[in-house]
Amino acid sequence: MAATLPAAGPATAAADPQRLTVDLDASEGPVMLGANGSLYGLSDEGVPSDAVMEPLKITSISQKPEGGAQHPNGDALTVSKSFFRTGGGEINVMMQDIYAKWPYEDLGIDDYLPKVDKIVKEISADPNSDRFVYIPFNEPDQIWYKLDVKDQAQYEKNRDRFFKDWKTVYQRIRAIDPDARIAGPNEAAYHTRLLKDFLAFTKRENVVPQVMTWHELGSGSLRDFQAHYDDYRRLEREAGIAPLKINIDEYANRRDLSVPGQLVQWVSMFERNKVFANMAYWDAAGNLSGHVVRSNIPNGGWWLFRWYAGLTGNTVKVTPPQPNTVDTLQGLASLDSTRRQAQVLLGGADGDSDVVVQNVPRSVFGRTVTATVAEAAWSGYEGQHAAPRVLARTKVKVADDGSATVPLRGLHKMSAYRIVLTPGGSGTPAAASVPWSASYEAEEAAVTDGKVYTQGTVSNANGYAASGTKDVGSLNQPGSKVAFTVDVPKDGAYELAILYGNQSGGPATQKLSVDGTEPVTVTYPSTENWTYRARKDLRVQLTSGKHQLVLAKGDAEVTLDRIDLTGDTGAASASYEATLADIGGKPSYDYSSSAGVGTGALVLRSGDKAVFDVYAPRDGYYTVTPRTSAVVRIAVHGEKVTAAPGRPLRLYLVAGNNRVAMTSVHAAVRSLDVSGDGSASGTLSYEGASATLAGGAKLVDSPHASAGSSIGWLGNSPSSTAEFTVTAPRSGRYMLVVHYAHNDRRDNGHAYNTDIMSRTADIRVGDAAPRKVTFKNTWSWDDYWTVGVPVDLAKGANKVTFGNATAWAPNIDRIELGRVVG
Repeated sequence: MAATLPAAGPATAAADPQRLTVDLDASEGPVMLGANGSLYGLSDEGVPSDAVMEPLKITSISQKPEGGAQHPNGDALTVSKSFFRTGGGEINVMMQDIYAKWPYEDLGIDDYLPKVDKIVKEISADPNSDRFVYIPFNEPDQIWYKLDVKDQAQYEKNRDRFFKDWKTVYQRIRAIDPDARIAGPNEAAYHTRLLKDFLAFTKRENVVPQVMTWHELGSGSLRDFQAHYDDYRRLEREAGIAPLKINIDEYANRRDLSVPGQLVQWVSMFERNKVFANMAYWDAAGNLSGHVVRSNIPNGGWWLFRWYAGLTGNTVKVTPPQPNTVDTLQGLASLDSTRRQAQVLLGGADGDSDVVVQNVPRSVFGRTVTATVAEAAWSGYEGQHAAPRVLARTKVKVADDGSATVPLRGLHKMSAYRIVLTPGGSGTPAAASVPWSASYEAEEAAVTDGKVYTQGTVSNANGYAASGTKDVGSLNQPGSKVAFTVDVPKDGAYELAILYGNQSGGPATQKLSVDGTEPVTVTYPSTENWTYRARKDLRVQLTSGKHQLVLAKGDAEVTLDRIDLTGDTGAASASYEATLADIGGKPSYDYSSSAGVGTGALVLRSGDKAVFDVYAPRDGYYTVTPRTSAVVRIAVHGEKVTAAPGRPLRLYLVAGNNRVAMTSVHAAVRSLDVSGDGSASGTLSYEGASATLAGGAKLVDSPHASAGSSIGWLGNSPSSTAEFTVTAPRSGRYMLVVHYAHNDRRDNGHAYNTDIMSRTADIRVGDAAPRKVTFKNTWSWDDYWTVGVPVDLAKGANKVTFGNATAWAPNIDRIELGRVVG
C-alpha cells in the first residue's frame, strides 16, 4: 500500500517514472496558504474543535449572516469567536443566505435592502468587523439575474438589472460601514463576457469590489482555472484596474473532498497563482468541507492541509508531467532558507515518479540532504487517519549540477505525499519502519446478493469518492456477502481496516468469518449516507498464505468499498519531528546530525515554543517521550509538567488531535515520541444510571449505550439537570470525557445539504461557573461519540452537573475522567 523510496542504487520500474521538477531558485513569492478555506466549514462554537482548527492556519471561510434562514447553523458572528481564537484570517458573509429557499426567493431589491441593512449593522458593530468581507450576491449568473443566457439582447437586459442592484447594494453597505470590504460578482462559473462588462461598470460608477470572487465547481476546473485566471488578469489590465485580491470562494467536487491526492491538485493550482479559495459545501456543515471526523478527529484530507499549513518561506516553481490536466500528478513546493528546509507536496496519480529538486543551494543545505517521505492516504470523509506514516528517511547527495533526485515508487492516486529536505549533516537517519500492507477492492471480490455501483468520476464529479471509483451496495438480502481472498506473508496479527458506508439510521452490523470459522460481529457506526465513506478498524489473526475473509449481512445494511490489511507492529507509535512543529518565538535549527528522525533538532531557549499535533486513536493514556538534550516543560489540556530528556510521561489524550506545547530554558529537541493505544487504567468511569436526575431528565433505554440506558430529556428547563458525584484520588487537572448521542436536524429542503444541528450543555464542576460545551450531531440517536473537556477537581468528592436552561442537551451515556498527568 505504501510508496517506497530506495535507500541507494538506481530505481527499477516496468515503465519510466513520471518526472516532477522543483526549482528552488525560481521563487513564486511568500507562502500564502490561500487554498485552505471552506464554505460552512464551521457550524457552531467548538464545531470543529480548536485543536483541529488551529494547526491549519485557515486564511478565509464563508458563512451565512447571523440568523440567516438558509441553514440552521453556521452563522458568521457565532463561529467567528472560535475562528479568530484559533488564528483564522477573514470571514466572507454570504449575505443572500439570509433567505430560506434555494435558489433564493426573488422578492425584488426592495425586499432585500432591509435585510442588507440588518446584516451590515450587526457586523459593523462587531469588534472584529474589519475581518469580515461582504458578498452581496451569490451566483447571480444563475440566481435572480440569469447572466449566463446565450441570447445577447436578453443578457444585456439581465446584466443592466444586476449592475443597477449591485450599485445600490454596494452603496447601501458603504453608507452603514464606510470601511467595508465587498466581494463579487461571485458567479457560479467563470464568464469573460460578464466580467469584462462588470469591471468597466464598477470602475465607471466607483463601485469596484475589493475582492474578486467566482466559483470553480467543475471537474474541468483543474484544466481550465489557469486560463480563467490569466484571462481575468488581462481584463483587469485592459480596464485599468489594479490587481484585486481573488477568492475562489467555492471550489472542488464531492469526489475531491477528503481525498488527499485530489486536493493537492487544487491546492497547488491556487497557491501557485496566489489566490484564496474555499472548498464547497456539498454535505454537512461543521467538518471543514469533509476533512474533520466528528469534531476533533483528522482524516487523510486534514493531514494534507496540515502539511500545507507547515510550508514556510517562499513557494517555488514546480513543473508537473502534465500541467493543467485533470487527475494527474501535481505538486507544490516551498523553500525556507532561514529554517534550511525545502518541502514538496505532491499526488494525484498511480505509479512511479522521480521528484527532481533543482538548484539546491549549497550555502543552505551543504553537499547532502536528508529526504524524509511521508504519505497521507485516503481514509474516507468520516474515517480517522493517524499521523502520516514516514515511508523513507535517506541521505541524498546533491549532484554537481545542484540537483537532488528523490525516487518514489508505487504511488497511490488518492494519496498525497510530502518530501522534506534538510541538510544532511553527520550521522544516519533511523530507517523508516514500514509494515507489510495490501488493499483489496470490494468490487473485485466475490459478491453474493449485492450490486457493484460506480461513484465519483470525472463525468460524475459530484458523486462521492470511492476507492477505484466503485463500491458494493444493496447488501440487504439474507444471503448478502462479500468474500475477499487475501494473501499474507507470515503468521501473526493484522490490522483490518474496512472502508464502508451506513445509512441505516443507527449502528449496523456484519458477520466477519475467516476461512469459514465461527463469525464475529462487526459493528459499524452511522454515516451521513451509504456513500459517505467511513473506516472501521479491527484486528485479525492470520497464518502465512491465502485466506478468505467474508463479510456477510448482519443487522441493517452496510456498503463496502475496500479493505486494507496491515501487519500489526504492536502498540501504535509516532515520532513528531521538532523541526517541523509549529513554533513561537525565534528558536534555531540545528542540522549538524541527522540521526533519529533525520530532520535535525529545534533549539529552544527562553521565550521559544514548539507545538506538536499529536494524534490519539481513542481517549486514554499514552506514553509521551521527549527526545531532548535538556529538561523541557510540556503543556497539554491546560496542564504543565516538567519532562527529563528521554524519560517517558503518561499523559491523557483525547481521541483525535491534541496540541502539545513544549518550552525550555535551553534544549535541543529532536522529536516528541508518542506510543500506546489509549489505556483506560487509572481512569474514573460513571454510568448515566449513577447520576441524580431532576426536572424531567430520566433514563431511557438504549441498546447501544454501554449499560443499556442513557440520560434523556435533559435540559430545556433550568430545573432539568443530571448530577454526577465523582471521587478524585488527588487534586488537579482532569479530562472529562462525555459519551453522548443526539440527532437533531432541520431539513431546509436542500437536496445536497444535510442540515444537522448541534446541542449544548452547561457543565458545572463544584461551585465553579458553568461552561457551555457544544456536542455535534452523531448521525443517529444510537451512535455515541465523545467530547473531552478539561476540568479541575479537588481531592475527594466533586459534583459534576449537566444542564441547559433553554434547549435540550444531548443524551448522555456515561462520563469518564482521567488526570491529565497520569
